[in-house]
Amino acid sequence: MHTSLHDKKSFQELIYKHYRIYGRRFPWRETTDPYHILVSEIMLQQTQAERVQDFYTRFIQRFPDVDSLAKSRVGDVVRIWKGLGYNRRALNLRRAAHDIVSKFEGPIPNALSDLEALPGVGPYTARAILAFAFNAPSAFIETNIRTVYLHFFFKKRRRVSDNELLPLVQETLDQENPRLWYQALMDYGAMLKRSSVRLNSKSPQYVKQEPFLGSTRELRGKLIALALEKPITRQNLKKFLGKEDRGLPVERVLGALITEGFLKKQGRTYLLR
Repeated sequence: MHTSLHDKKSFQELIYKHYRIYGRRFPWRETTDPYHILVSEIMLQQTQAERVQDFYTRFIQRFPDVDSLAKSRVGDVVRIWKGLGYNRRALNLRRAAHDIVSKFEGPIPNALSDLEALPGVGPYTARAILAFAFNAPSAFIETNIRTVYLHFFFKKRRRVSDNELLPLVQETLDQENPRLWYQALMDYGAMLKRSSVRLNSKSPQYVKQEPFLGSTRELRGKLIALALEKPITRQNLKKFLGKEDRGLPVERVLGALITEGFLKKQGRTYLLR
């Protein structure tokens, strides 16, 4: 399905009109600093923008530039991240800072291949950084953008892949100001979601998140939270988890946290790196 030039202008005008009236304000929208954009995009992975705001502000205050983050300890980064969830993102962000300093001598790269090579930065995040930090017109899709295109162009279809949506995203992209355009698109999509429109379930890319309670992800979070308070020993681990310890893959998760770089083992004690 393709749009005519007239349709494209009408579509853009509608999206921009909504944005002028109802556009959301976030601190990462007030800057074009590539490092700040990188931090925000990693934080926004799988997390709603409203939840990210306070964490982003605290993180930037603590690590104002890529050098300060690259020199940080794992424990310092995880402590600031605490409560945001998906702690791997914090580790990836710190590793990305190391790579930026060592490979690019400080500046955030503005080439797609260089961005995609950074830990935790996949195809979507790399293109979002290009758009928001460098105002580069690169087509990408995330959940709110997907919602907009499904709503306007595929009302009667039950299954629509991102491969079908991307040409439309490219065709309707505001080439002169992709940064503003994507902000407007995302805000329109957020509005559609608040209106109880469940359009993303029409996409093969839609995956319903598994319940958090009782999951390995919850256990990982608890173990990291304990390590932030004090070294993990058999005694305080048993006391911390209580009866929940039964049947949980504690040893496996502790091993994974060591492998990933969160923890280190000294004798029978686990410490934050």
